[in-house]
Amino acid sequence: MTSVLLHTCCGPCASYVAKSLREQGEEVTAFWYNPNVHPFREHQRRLEAMQTLSRVTDLPLVIDEGYDMLEYFRAVVGHESDRCPDCYRLRLSRTAEVAYRKGFDAFTTTLLISLYQNHELLHEIGEALGDEFGVEFHYEDFRPGFRESHSMSKELGLYHQGYCGCVYSEWERYGKVKI
Repeated sequence: MTSVLLHTCCGPCASYVAKSLREQGEEVTAFWYNPNVHPFREHQRRLEAMQTLSRVTDLPLVIDEGYDMLEYFRAVVGHESDRCPDCYRLRLSRTAEVAYRKGFDAFTTTLLISLYQNHELLHEIGEALGDEFGVEFHYEDFRPGFRESHSMSKELGLYHQGYCGCVYSEWERYGKVKI
């Protein structure tokens, strides 16, 4: 059995990914680190949904305390229209670091279930960080479970958000603009 630290962006996405990994025989621990999620109330709402999922599915959860909003903005400022690579790197770097420090065999992310995220880039960044920290990056295309994750989260009564989390994404969604 491999121990996997699973970076979680939200409860709905984590519901399916954790279940899938567990069905493969992996020992899964969820990890919460999302300084990109704005506003703060949204961050807390998603964290609460993640804590609920953790409780009802007996999924261990490690929470990176604090809210590194400034770290996120420092990473993306000046190139907001191409912000995702830096956001991925920021969150996966922290995940790889924690996986290394806590002795996990591998790390991965729930971002790999999203139909809207760049899988090739996530894979590339994850592999590079795995090499840097000496922890395997577990790449798997979880997108076939996207719809099931929505059903699972509804059954569990988890909060389901309407945008990736960053203020730019929310602006694009509601303002009908593309940065």
